[in-house]
Amino acid sequence: MRSLAILGSTGSIGTQALDVVRRNPDRFKVVALSAGSSHELLVGQIREFMPPLVAVADEVAAAELKEKLSGLRAVEILSGSDAAEIVARDSEADMVLNAVVGAVGLPPTLAALQSGKMLALANKESLIVGGELVTDLVKGEPERLVPVDSEHAALAQCLRGERREDLKRVVITGSGGPFRGWSREELSKASVKEALAHPTWSMGPKITIDSSTLMNKGLEVIEAHYLFDLPYSAIDVVIHPQSIVHGIAEFRDGSMIAQLGVPDMRLPIQLALAWPERLPTGVEPFRLADPSKPARLTFEPVDREAFPLLDLAYRVGRLGSTFPAVMNAANEVAVMAFLDGKIPLTRIGEVVAAVVGEHEPAAVVSVVSLDRADSWARQRAAEVVAEH
Repeated sequence: MRSLAILGSTGSIGTQALDVVRRNPDRFKVVALSAGSSHELLVGQIREFMPPLVAVADEVAAAELKEKLSGLRAVEILSGSDAAEIVARDSEADMVLNAVVGAVGLPPTLAALQSGKMLALANKESLIVGGELVTDLVKGEPERLVPVDSEHAALAQCLRGERREDLKRVVITGSGGPFRGWSREELSKASVKEALAHPTWSMGPKITIDSSTLMNKGLEVIEAHYLFDLPYSAIDVVIHPQSIVHGIAEFRDGSMIAQLGVPDMRLPIQLALAWPERLPTGVEPFRLADPSKPARLTFEPVDREAFPLLDLAYRVGRLGSTFPAVMNAANEVAVMAFLDGKIPLTRIGEVVAAVVGEHEPAAVVSVVSLDRADSWARQRAAEVVAEH
């Protein structure tokens, strides 16, 4: 039985991970949970799974949680901004699932790996911001870092058992988001409601907006670079509206291996938690020959003029050092500004590009250098937003 610490348990990935645990009680035991402030949902999770350790970042929410659970003496509740990091490092878990959103997910990632645990990584920013620090911790032990993103889980499956010297490139697929086919001018008038209406996936608001600008594909390219030790020239992106093919590996003989599955995050979550085994998920398989709904799989290139953030991410990834941390921080600020109605959708890319263009890079020698770059980028991005 694998013991789990689930960070971000009240979010989309966290709740679906608990569904996987619920379906496989003989395979998984939850020993720790963490959340930001959603204590009402967390109460139900704690009562169901009875983890001995719980972390809540918001101290007011943590105090309310302690009051609600005053009768559960077996549950210790930690609070504060470093509570998830403590859980990742000190819990009795064999594996930590990091489903925290944003750059705040990096310290728990490093803590989990430094303590020798396996890490199921759903926090993109850990690799975007601190890819060098993360990969340094798993050198010689790559099996301790397991991807949860559907695209990277797909690529991991495509590369299983294959000789790396035979690999020519990998292809990351994307649905195109809610604005596939829109022009730059049309995008400038897109509403928040339209941007949050993803055609395929149900995700949190920040990730959904990243999908609408294709920043999420840019982040996934940088992730793939670190996860699979690939040059950026060997990582491509194509639009695949049906979201059935999640990743493709092409080999030097011209053959390709693709991973297919219905767009349900329980599939890659289950694979990560049970890696390298496969377990039943209750997810219906994709039917290749359903007479009532004939299958069609289509692919098309990215409209790079309408969605310039993808090329910016490639450029930032190649620059390295603190540039990815700056891009990520500026994007987080710009996305929140759009969600708050302060800027139009197309302004997100303009803000990020402006901040990246002003950045004076520093070598990534520790989390301190990343924190400095992150703080500067957030402040500068807020100033650029205010100038609009």
